[in-house]
Amino acid sequence: MKVSVVMPVYNAEGTVLQALESLRAQSFQPLEVIVVNDGSTDGTMELLHQQPDIKLLDHSHRGIVPALNDGLAAASGGYIARMDADDSCHSERIELQTSFLDAFPDIGIVGCRVAFGGDREKQAGYAAHVDWMNTLLDPDEIALNRFIESPFAHPSIMFRRDLFEQFGAYRDGPFPEDYELWLRWMANGVKAGKVDQELVTWNDPPDRLSRTDKRYSIDAFYETKAQYLCQWLQKNNPHHPDVIVWGAGRVTRKRVAILEQYGIRIMQYVDIKKRQLNCRTPVIQSDEIPDSETCFVLSMVGKRGARELIRPILHDRGFLEGKNCIFAA
Repeated sequence: MKVSVVMPVYNAEGTVLQALESLRAQSFQPLEVIVVNDGSTDGTMELLHQQPDIKLLDHSHRGIVPALNDGLAAASGGYIARMDADDSCHSERIELQTSFLDAFPDIGIVGCRVAFGGDREKQAGYAAHVDWMNTLLDPDEIALNRFIESPFAHPSIMFRRDLFEQFGAYRDGPFPEDYELWLRWMANGVKAGKVDQELVTWNDPPDRLSRTDKRYSIDAFYETKAQYLCQWLQKNNPHHPDVIVWGAGRVTRKRVAILEQYGIRIMQYVDIKKRQLNCRTPVIQSDEIPDSETCFVLSMVGKRGARELIRPILHDRGFLEGKNCIFAA
């Protein structure tokens, strides 16, 4: 089998059949569809028993990580695609992602642009995240922006099975399991790309796990990325452990404190206005940033639209992302 699809399911009787139908309609066949029922208490299991063309695993409720890893262990495909029970995919999704991995043997992970399946007014933050993800297509863009937010919608991913065999599968802990996986694999040199088409509709129901579980909180995302950001800085910052942090607000300084625990040393903060901080670190303005050859700038401003203002300032000053500056949030 060339492609296996892994779908964890928990109490999804209202959506799982639609998700399965979108897989049956794929132009690429045959597919090995592995559905892991994670102890559903509604009518999900009864519906799944009526689907003879899936490989069904039934377990007690243990959570998404054990369900995902059970699915990976049962998969026989050389390529593994993810799918969620409340989403759907375009009929050419598997074919196009398979062709992408076939054409680019140096790419280990392939995603795609996704359609936002929710209310853009009521769920403006989530919609903005989707719009941002959809701008990241080539491997360099994905790699350079991975410390801002997760660059992928989890159910839009396909990857080579030897990645989890070589670098480990999903880890269970107080963090978003998919984001930690991408960061860990990419820290080990795995490249990621995307098909430049909307191939998955990523729905956003109110009970979606990423909305209800504290593992997907903003703080959990930041603590997850901090470890890998510090690893990246150690390898790529020519002035390590010294950095200049763009952003001197309370939230930024709180998060920077986590970086300091990993040995990062903050030489200065950059802010649009002078501030008096309760520390000895000076605050400078953008026109006071030293020469690009003498320092490394870590932009930590998460406010929407701020990066679009900061990037041209740094670029005009000779800073290149990945060489002497990086953006995080």
